[in-house]
Amino acid sequence: MKTRNLLADLPDTGREEQMEMLAGNRHARLLRIISPPRFNSRPFLQQEDEWVMVLQGKGTLEVEGKRLQLAAGDSLQIPAGTPHRVVDTSTDPLCIWLALHLDCFIPPPGETT
Repeated sequence: MKTRNLLADLPDTGREEQMEMLAGNRHARLLRIISPPRFNSRPFLQQEDEWVMVLQGKGTLEVEGKRLQLAAGDSLQIPAGTPHRVVDTSTDPLCIWLALHLDCFIPPPGETT
């Protein structure tokens, strides 16, 4: 086992978000997302639930037409099928997110898919 600091050794983002899968299985994916300064994304409409948290910096999301500002430590649950997008991110420090994507159906214990 090796420890890791998710805020250290950050890659150059250029103009695109950098996504790295930290952990995952058939039912969930945990991502670290590094947004470039003043980032504005295309709209997302995902098949799975998503939980996001800002680890560093600030980010503004538009969820179903409503703007929400998140700062370090803030989190948000976005249900599957909810339109959303990033409309702005901080410059210094960069906005770093954790995103947890969860399948809509997770079978009960003992049941397999």
